[in-house]
Amino acid sequence: MSTPPARPRASLLLLAYLAFVSLGLPDGLLGVGWPSIRGDFDVPTEAVGWVLTAGTVGYLTSSVLAGFTLARIGVGALLAVSTLLASLALTGYSVSPVLAVLVGCALLLGLGSGAVDSGLNAYAAGAFGPRHMNWMHAFFGLGVAIGPLIMTGVLSAGLAWRWGYGIVAGAQLVLAIAFALTVRAWHRAPAATAPTEAGVAVPAPPAGPAPTVRVPVRDTLRLPAVWSGTLAFVLYVAIEVSAGLWAFLLLTEGRGLSAALAGGCVSAYWGSLFVGRVVQGLVAERLGAGLVLRVSLAGMAVGAALIAVPGPAVLAVLGLVVVGFAAAPVFPLLTLTTAERVGAKHADRAIGLQIGAAGIGAALVPAGLGVLIGQTSVQVLGSALLALALVLLALYEWGARRPSAGPPAPVVPGQAGSEGQTSGPVRPVVEGR
Repeated sequence: MSTPPARPRASLLLLAYLAFVSLGLPDGLLGVGWPSIRGDFDVPTEAVGWVLTAGTVGYLTSSVLAGFTLARIGVGALLAVSTLLASLALTGYSVSPVLAVLVGCALLLGLGSGAVDSGLNAYAAGAFGPRHMNWMHAFFGLGVAIGPLIMTGVLSAGLAWRWGYGIVAGAQLVLAIAFALTVRAWHRAPAATAPTEAGVAVPAPPAGPAPTVRVPVRDTLRLPAVWSGTLAFVLYVAIEVSAGLWAFLLLTEGRGLSAALAGGCVSAYWGSLFVGRVVQGLVAERLGAGLVLRVSLAGMAVGAALIAVPGPAVLAVLGLVVVGFAAAPVFPLLTLTTAERVGAKHADRAIGLQIGAAGIGAALVPAGLGVLIGQTSVQVLGSALLALALVLLALYEWGARRPSAGPPAPVVPGQAGSEGQTSGPVRPVVEGR
């Protein structure tokens, strides 16, 4: 009788889920809170670009560095320190006297969030199957859905927007303590299954000395699949964040909804992302990542078209929900299949680059849309989302028709098991070149 496939540890799964809730909370706060923030600081709408750009610089820097150095510093310590940094940054948000200070705090928040995102994604890509990978990202959607509710509740109670950030800062501090108490647990080799395209799991290789593979950095950077995957993350996150950030403005100024109702609709958008990842995590295991990704990308285009069509507010709300539900599995499945596209020995670095690129998509494109909206009208949002969705779909189809990158990793002589088979998982060695 074969040994049943090993499963990820429940305690680490719970922490991973909570970490992704914490990653989503600040994103959900900004969309609802920005009208109050810009009024408090007496700045124009497009000034949000400074906040987003600063966050992107920090996010990009820490996520890429985490992907390239994760094996050296350990994921547990990385998560503990980075979450503490995020908590301090959010505390800074809540006490910022001027926009310049808030922008500096956005940089610190990006540094903390990028490292958490990259570290957890790299760990989960090797430790979790399609179901748990989708569910982990589902909790990001839950966090972003809770964020607008927190900020809407704070503002509706007559409190300043700063209270919303203070509440989330406290939650981040609690999570940082939890990571600090479990640093050793993250050092253990993940007990995982290796899912196939059809979702059939096989046991992980037996524990043992891991053979070493020399992986120069330049070899990773030469792979076309690394850069096409990176661009896909820019486009996807640009759509996800732009829809969530500017939906409140579209529904209030463009479609005539009240602030309270519009805030609830923005939460519904992020909530659909959460529900979609819970549901489609199960679907992906049965139907395979390729089919689910194609249907999801097409669904994002349909939802964006609904937002772009002039009409009543309910049509835009429906489009937002369709975009959220369709987009749900894209990020986790693209991350999970990274090793298939670039090869296992390049996966950690590629994931770091992808997460960093996601930060670019989350800041520069929404900021650019803010400038465009300021100079034209918020009604341009739907057309912009549709154009981005169509380009992303075309890029994915182009990449799917290319042969997978990354040949099998060579094993250093003397490190293989009997009959030339390795006795454990390959451990890449970063040469820093």
